[in-house]
Amino acid sequence: MEFHFDLREIATASMVLFAVIDILGSIPIIIGLRKKVGHIQSEKASVVAAVIMVAFLFLGEEILNLIGIDVNSFAVAGAFIIFFLAIEMILGITLYKDDEPESASIVPIAFPLIAGAGTLTSLLSLRAEYFVENIIVAIIVNIVFVFIVLKSSVKIEKMLGKNGVNVIRKVFGVILMAIAVKLFAANINELF
Repeated sequence: MEFHFDLREIATASMVLFAVIDILGSIPIIIGLRKKVGHIQSEKASVVAAVIMVAFLFLGEEILNLIGIDVNSFAVAGAFIIFFLAIEMILGITLYKDDEPESASIVPIAFPLIAGAGTLTSLLSLRAEYFVENIIVAIIVNIVFVFIVLKSSVKIEKMLGKNGVNVIRKVFGVILMAIAVKLFAANINELF
């Protein structure tokens, strides 16, 4: 088995996942959960999210094949989801909102906050373009960052302030929109 580690692929995949996971933009949600239930299990949430992402990276394509969808079609659909996530981030609107969770257990933090539909879609979209080992490294990089943010969310919010978090969210929204356009352009040709 030959590995194809590429720093550029790792950096790009890491940025895509960072923008889609949007853990900095989720700080207000995390703080709200922390106030409601007291303690958030940062370690457990991070590990479970990593397991979900890696499992979907390997099994997602088989699941798609089982229902008769190819990776390129899924990547195009993923590009649309990423595009709408970017619109939410840039415009500060909510196109889709889940009910607020009752507790800050694994379910609301690991899934869907960290390893949600956008993240899982992005993983398969990235898999259509990059080597799996680079995506796994990108997942690990993001999970480490997520863990740090979960552990110190209150300090980060105080340090950045509400405006700082909003600026970061909008910048990553623009980056995410550009990535969505690139994914769409790269995979739409494969379909026709």
